[in-house]
Amino acid sequence: MKTNVFVGNLPYSVTSEELEELFTEAGNVTGAKVIQDRYTNRSRGFGFVEFETEEGAQAAIEKFNGYSLNNRQIVVSEARSSGRREGGGGYNNRGPRNRY
Repeated sequence: MKTNVFVGNLPYSVTSEELEELFTEAGNVTGAKVIQDRYTNRSRGFGFVEFETEEGAQAAIEKFNGYSLNNRQIVVSEARSSGRREGGGGYNNRGPRNRY
């Protein structure tokens, strides 16, 4: 079963290819993606790495959480599912929320 890990506090210069290459040290990587801002196309400083097995993902978390990459200490954890998000913002039948 494929498992994703979240990688945060990435240097803005890191590419998806570099991220994938680094994480292959922990296990079989099936893909990596550095998330970019849709307007500027610059890195947002985080990304995701997909592993073939859960064991590879756990090995990556243990090996790379706190790892120094280009003088930045990266954070690696199990990715949470995007699922349905609740609350915050929006409108109700009386107009914008949190208006008063």
